[in-house]
Formats: sequence, structure tokens, C-alpha cells
Amino acid sequence: MITGKHALVTGGGSGVGKAIALALAEAGVAVTICGRRKEPLAATARENSRLHAIVCDVTKEAEVTALFAEAEKARGPFDIVVANAGMSGSSPAHRTSLADWQRTLDVNLTGSFLSVKPALAGMTKGKSGRIVFIASTAGLKGYGYVAPYVAAKHGVVGLMRALATELARTGVTVNAVCPGFVESDMLEESVQRIVEKTGRTVEQARASLSATNPQGRFIQPQEVAAAVLWLCSVEAGSVTGQALSLSGGETW
Repeated sequence: MITGKHALVTGGGSGVGKAIALALAEAGVAVTICGRRKEPLAATARENSRLHAIVCDVTKEAEVTALFAEAEKARGPFDIVVANAGMSGSSPAHRTSLADWQRTLDVNLTGSFLSVKPALAGMTKGKSGRIVFIASTAGLKGYGYVAPYVAAKHGVVGLMRALATELARTGVTVNAVCPGFVESDMLEESVQRIVEKTGRTVEQARASLSATNPQGRFIQPQEVAAAVLWLCSVEAGSVTGQALSLSGGETW
């Protein structure tokens, strides 16, 4: 049972983050969602009274610190942190600018670290807590034309393993969920980039991406949410340091 807990879900206004936030709220958790865009956050918060929205850029430490102060004053310390905020782009490595490289690492890797760091001391002191990083199969294998994203997600998996080792005796578990291509806004952005750069149709672009999954389909946001919900449960108390692949067998 996780009823009565307080969770943070970054990037909680849409896509996978929204699905996770709603699943936690429906399980009786008070959920603080954050992101850079006010409108999607507000719209998501209206879907369940247990959701509370705060605008925050997870790449800026001062904003994350302020978020923790505001949310914990209102609803108590975070028992669960789901570091979900992320972004991707696509280009050959030799055409990737330093600015694009840095931005990708800032959002996906540094943002993940900044999102969980303020919770560590309290969770350790309380000898309880759940930290879940939303990584990707790109954290478990390589893909062409997305070098910054692959590097960042490998970093997220490494960060998870380091924290799991560090916190193993504290009662705090740290895990990562690594989905393949998820039916989401990020997927649609990838499809559009393929269409623009290759001249393929939308259907052909979607087919090329879904073919990476041996089941021949896209992962659904609710599947990711269900995995997170389980990792946050009492029954998953012995599961830590794991990178859970949701990929139809693409990787493990």
C-alpha cells in the first residue's frame, strides 16, 4: 500500500509523466507534478484532486530547491521521487553542436540528479523511500543519430546504480524503468524528424520505429506507470539497483 505518501513526478504534465502521476494519485498518493510549461501542468492537475502543479525547470538547482520547500511545506516530505523529465533530438554525431549536447545532458542527466538530491537526506534519515528514474532502452544499448541522448540515459542508469549501492542499507530503493519507444509526444516528434529528413510517410516512419520492438508495437504510457507503481510498493522493497527494460524483448 502506498496510500498517504507524497510523490514528486518531474515532467508530469504530459505523456509518460502524466500517466505516472495519475496512477500514483489513483493509488491514494498526494502527487506534486512539475515541468516548465504551466498550461499542461494545470490541465493535468485538474484531472485528480491529489495532483498539485508547480512550474519548475529541473536543470536549475534554485528552482528545484524552491519546489521542494513549497511542496514539502504544504504536503510533507517526499516519500517517492520519479525523475521523468527528459528531451531528445536527432542528428549525426559529427553534426551535433556542443550546445545541443550540453542541453540534452542538462535535462536528462543533470536534471535527474537535481530532482532526487534534495530528497536523499530526509529519506535516509527516515529509513524509507522510493526513487525511480525514467531512463530508456537508450540507457542499455546504443542507437545511431542520438549520441547525446544515449550518453545521457546511460548516465542516468549509472547514477541509479551508484545511488542504489550507496543507499542499500537505508531502506531507500533506487531503480530505473527503461522503456523502448513509447506512444507519446516525444515519439511524434521523432516521427516528424524522420519524415522531414528522409521523405518517408508518417506510417513508414512509425513502422520503422515500432520494428525495433520484437513485439512490433509501441510501449503505452500506462505500462510505464504500472511498472513505477510496483517499484513504489511495499512488495518491491527488496528490488533496488535494477534497470527494468520495457521493450518487448528488444533488450534486457
